[in-house]
Order: sequence, then structure tokens, then C-alpha cells
Amino acid sequence: MSKKRNYPRRNFIRDASVGLAAFSIVPRHVLGKGHVAPSDKLNIAGIGAGGKGTSDLAEFAKSPRANIVAFADVDHRQIATSVKNFPKAAIYKDFREMLAKHRDTIDAVSVSTPDNTHAVAALAAMQLGKHVYLQKPMTHDIYEARILTQAAKKYKVVTQMGNQGGSGDGVRRTQELIGLIGEVTAVQCWTNRPVWPQGLPTPSGKHDTPSQLDWDLWIGPAKMIDFNPAYLPFNWRGWWDFGTGSLGDMACHIMDPVFRCLPIDYPTEVEASVATVWREMWNDTQNPDSCPPSSIIHLTYPRKDNGKNIRVSWYDGGLLPMRPAELLPEEAFGNWDGGVLFEGTKGKLLADCYGANPRLLPTKLMATTNLPKESLARVPEGHYVQWVNACIDGYGKGKTSSPFEFAGPFTESILIGNLALRSYFIKNPKLKGWDDKYLGRKKLLWDAANMRITNFDDANQYVRREYREGWSLTL
Repeated sequence: MSKKRNYPRRNFIRDASVGLAAFSIVPRHVLGKGHVAPSDKLNIAGIGAGGKGTSDLAEFAKSPRANIVAFADVDHRQIATSVKNFPKAAIYKDFREMLAKHRDTIDAVSVSTPDNTHAVAALAAMQLGKHVYLQKPMTHDIYEARILTQAAKKYKVVTQMGNQGGSGDGVRRTQELIGLIGEVTAVQCWTNRPVWPQGLPTPSGKHDTPSQLDWDLWIGPAKMIDFNPAYLPFNWRGWWDFGTGSLGDMACHIMDPVFRCLPIDYPTEVEASVATVWREMWNDTQNPDSCPPSSIIHLTYPRKDNGKNIRVSWYDGGLLPMRPAELLPEEAFGNWDGGVLFEGTKGKLLADCYGANPRLLPTKLMATTNLPKESLARVPEGHYVQWVNACIDGYGKGKTSSPFEFAGPFTESILIGNLALRSYFIKNPKLKGWDDKYLGRKKLLWDAANMRITNFDDANQYVRREYREGWSLTL
């Protein structure tokens, strides 16, 4: 593997000495039509091979140019399908061991782990000059997103966040239609998530750790706790130490067209409200380790073109914004996963999750309006294969839909919403009565350049979490 990280692999192999044993250079005309020469393949290692990792690796393998060389997963109970799909791949538990052993034989890394290990795994790969595909949300906290955005540029690697709708036709059609509704003043976003348990007491009790699971590695940089089956294999999403809740799971899909259509990057204000669970009369339940069962978040964004501020609102856990008057009673308001509604000075535009099926409101306008023609290039190969092709083309040449330069600020904005949710439950240590019980239930002012809340310092603990000993995130 070339030590020049911005050097496309195909060029390295073309120019390398034919005596190098690491590669077998076979001209494609020798292989025949439909075959891909080894010199044109991308050698990929997967960090996470069960759950979402299973489908991610399978999606890459749909490209004849992708070669799954190895994968690591801390829970070998979950990897049976990947083992079957890639019988020649080397298998590990510790991704650090895998990267050390295969640093000279892999070109790219896919990260499909719980949110709390996204950043450390992705940065380790980038520091070896490996291209990275990283599942959404890009990171667990705001600081991590800023660091990974800087790392992609520093190490000159091709990156893609795994919000596959970003390569869909729907979001591009939304971009083409958005001008018909004038200047956007507000956006409503919503999801049916969580579809996993949230708002619960912290799991307790003693449980034997399964022999096929490395619990210490699964915990990663989070604080060490006893093994509990309540977190695995999927419900970690609802616990702050490991997941990012409904917002982290779905906003990267649902809010994606918002960031592509509007001239915004970082919000300046955020406020939130959260459903209260009462365990008895006048005694509200506090489950600070668990994400809330439902919430509403309002983010205020200054326009980069100096227009009026835009308010973007988020609803989850079954909560919805008011249906627009232009939508007929029997017409669908988004789809099962959620949706996004743009409100402009000249009209409204509604789309489903992933920006799919964008339509003007009232929907009869879709048949009577002179709609703009398609003007943006589509991605017929899809999100995964797009990244494979971009990696082979090389940094600066290959293009992806959600490179970290886009996905980083986008992820920061999403996680600022989670900062507001967690601040909502910060209690007043000098409590005198109900009116001053909670200190963070107010509009929070965000200084993006310095990554800090300026009017409530206690909230800043959620900008950057403290890693446990043995883990770090240093460029």
C-alpha cells in the first residue's frame, strides 16, 4: 500500500515494481469481459460484521470492484451471515489488531459499530491512510464529529457517512423543487422512532458474559459497567453511554434534504422539551442513563446568504407537527418512518424519510405546475458502490454524497439537539421548589466556532465526553 495517502491505489499498482509480492497484476483483457483485474479492486476491512455490519459488507460486495479482506466484531454470536458471505475473510474481535495486521493489504475500512465506538475506529483507520465508510450518526458526541472532519482532510482519505438516502433520487428532486416555494422560513421534521425501549430505569442485576462476546471491547471508550443483555444486540440505541436515541438514529436520514437544500451549517440556538414519566403522584421519574421516550427540539439557523433565520423543528416518539392545511385529510403526512415539511414564502414542500417522494402542497400542484427538469446528477450505483468507486479513483478525484466535510457539520447540528435533551434534566442543587427544579429548560445559545453553550455552562459536559483509560482521540 502506498505511503502517499492521496495516491489512488490503481496508480500505485500501475507504477509499482512488478516484483512486489503483495499484488498480482493481471491485465483485464486476460481475464475476459465482465471480470475485474485485482489491480482495480478495493480491499475492504469491516469493523462490525453483525447487525448493520452484515448488510453493509454485503452492499459493498455488490460491486465487482470490492474485495472483503477481513472483518472484526466484538460479538461473534452475530457474525454467522458475514462468515458465510465471505469465507476467505480473516476474522477478529479487536479492530485494532485487524488494522495492525492488515495495514499493508487493505485500502479502506467500513465502520458499523454502536455509536460510541464510531470515532475511535474511524480515526484509527484514517491515521493509516485508509478510506472510511462510517455508519450514521457519524459520531457519538459533537467534539468527535469536529475531529473526524479535520482528520479526513488531514489524512486525505475518501469518506462517506452511511445515510444512504443522501445518494437517493428523492433528495435530489427535493433540491430541484425547493425554489418553487420561495424563501424557506421553517422546516418540520419527524420520525416514529424509537421502536426500541427508551425512558427506562438503568438495567441492573448480575449476568454472565457470553464467551463469544468481548464485553470490554464492546464498551469501548465509555465508562465500564457490568454486562447486561438489555443492551445487546440492538437496544443500545436507547442508552446515552452507547447510542444517540431517536435523533441520532433518524435525523441523518430525515434532515439530510434540509442541509442539502438550505444555506445553513451550524445553529445558534437550541431548545427542547421531553415527555415526563411519573412513577407516582407529584414524583417525576428520572432515568438519566436512558434517552427519552419522546421529545421536541427546535434549532435556529442563520442563513449563510444573510437572509432571515430558519427554524428547524424535530419531533419523535409519536409526536407530530400540525398537518398543513394544504394537505387533504386522507393524504399521507410523510411515511411510516417520518418526513420533512419545508415552509416557504410561496408555498410548502413535503417529502418522506430519505427525502423520498417530494411533492408540492396542495399535491394537485404537482400536475398543474411547470416543474423544473432534472438538473442534478443521480447516483444509480447507490451510496455504497459510489464510495467504492470513489476510493479507487482516489482522494480529490472520487466524489461521494456524504463526505465528512458535509457530514461532520451536519452531525454536529444533530448532536446539539441531544445536548439540549440531556440538559433538560439537569437539576438545581439548591432546589427550593418546582419552579427552579431544573436549570437547563431554556433556550441554549451555541457558539459553533468554540463548540460551547454560552449561557449554561453545565450543558457543555455533553459536547465532549470523557473517555475511559486506554482510549483517546488525537489527530
